[in-house]
Amino acid sequence: MKSFMAKTNEVERKWYVIDAENKVLGRMATEIANILSGKNKPIYTPHVDTGDFVVVINAEKVKLTGNKWNQKNHVYHTGYPGGLKEIPYSRLVKEKPEKIIELAVKGMLPKSSLGRGMIKKMKVYAGSEHKHQAQNPEEYKF
Repeated sequence: MKSFMAKTNEVERKWYVIDAENKVLGRMATEIANILSGKNKPIYTPHVDTGDFVVVINAEKVKLTGNKWNQKNHVYHTGYPGGLKEIPYSRLVKEKPEKIIELAVKGMLPKSSLGRGMIKKMKVYAGSEHKHQAQNPEEYKF
C-alpha cells in the first residue's frame, strides 16, 4: 500500500463565490482558509498547495459579534520611531472593508511561502459585483 501525495501540476482548481453578507467574520474566515489550503478535498497534502480560488463579495456587510466593532483594533507599525498605529474596526470597515477579511484569513494560513501563495488565490470585493464571471465560479454554502 502506498501513500498518496498530490503534485502541484495535477491539482484541479475550482472557483467559489462566498457572499459575506450577515456572516460572522471568524467563522467565515475559517471556511475560506480551509478552501484555500485544500483541506476540504480528499487529496489534501500538507506540503502542496491543493486549494481552490475564492471570491468574496459584500465584504462591507460582514458581522462581528459582541462589541468588537468598537473594541477590536487593527494594530501595525510604520517602521519609524513612534510609528505604532491603531485603527478601530468601525473605521476600517468604512475605509477598507476588504482588509478585514484579508487579515482574518491570512492569520489562519501557514506563515511560509506556501501560505503566501494561498492568500493570492483569494479575491475580496466590497460590493456585490466581481470581475471573475469568466471562471464560472460556484456559490459556496456553509
